[in-house]
Amino acid sequence: MAITASMVKELREMTGAGMMDCKNALVETDGDLDQAVEYLKEKGLAKAAKKAGRIAAEGLVRIAISEDEKTAAVVEVNSETDFVAKNEEFITFVDDLAKLALTAESNDMDAFKAMAYDGATVGDALTAKIAKIGENMSLRRIDKATGDVLTSYIHGGGRIGVIVAAAGEASDANKAALKNIAMQVAAMSPQYVSRDDISADELENIHKVTLESALNDPFTLPKPILNALLDKAIDGVWSAEDTAILEEKRAEKGFNFNYLPNFLSDDAKAKLAELAVADKANIVENKVFTGLVEGRMKKQLKEICLLDQTYVRAEDGKQSVAQYLNSVDPGLSLTKVIRFEVGEGLEKKNEDFAAEVAAQTAAAQAK
Repeated sequence: MAITASMVKELREMTGAGMMDCKNALVETDGDLDQAVEYLKEKGLAKAAKKAGRIAAEGLVRIAISEDEKTAAVVEVNSETDFVAKNEEFITFVDDLAKLALTAESNDMDAFKAMAYDGATVGDALTAKIAKIGENMSLRRIDKATGDVLTSYIHGGGRIGVIVAAAGEASDANKAALKNIAMQVAAMSPQYVSRDDISADELENIHKVTLESALNDPFTLPKPILNALLDKAIDGVWSAEDTAILEEKRAEKGFNFNYLPNFLSDDAKAKLAELAVADKANIVENKVFTGLVEGRMKKQLKEICLLDQTYVRAEDGKQSVAQYLNSVDPGLSLTKVIRFEVGEGLEKKNEDFAAEVAAQTAAAQAK
């Protein structure tokens, strides 16, 4: 029977075995899909399929740098447990993939998995590692950067990997400066290099979220706006008890209204936020409120934009990253920053061994 590519693809999706292994299995079983699955199981090549549904949120990040030190690549490979991430075979495998990523034409994972590795492909090698080591693994992502000068930094034994590339002179001073910035990136996790990297739509979304969050936290609003909302709240919106508390605190000399929420019910606080949202059209026209929103946006942008962040090693505690780089070499400019953290954005497996044992005991007793 002729073995088609679609048959190989279907078997591979069912078992997680390598492409050539699937083809050989179909040849040996004359194209019988069910028998091919059993054939792969008997050969131990379908073990990966049993593990494919497990959450792989641990793992390792590794970085490779080209001989001319102009290109760097980073790769993240996930495993189920931190124990496997410390396995020497696993570490060597991820190191090899980082070196291979230096030659990848893009960050496309399907294309990377199809690249030649150790007589097979990266994807086949990963499947073989899953079968051998006994845990689900996932080749999650790769990226690389090029620059006149670049540096890398690995933190936490491979939990975080950072690459910083720049245009400028590849002097020792500049390399040292970029290493300091790489450590800052690892610690502070900026989302952007500069404000110029933020699109108009993203800025608008940040403004919208900042504005809405301000309305939903009315006790942080400017005092004239807050007092107007409080007057509305005690005019038949709040309970008699919460109304009495407010009137008592207003009559109390020297009372710090920052503590007012501590004396009110959750219902009162929720209703006050509802009043603020309902009066949004009027509040957003208030110049004081506009200034508050703009101030919060500036503070947020300072936190998420690398060049705006306060340089963590600044002696005066005020110097920004941009000012620090300029002080080292005015001609040094960042071109790309990459930060990978193991498992970021992935659902972690929350194991409750006591509950698992109890469930197994209950199941056994029920038989």
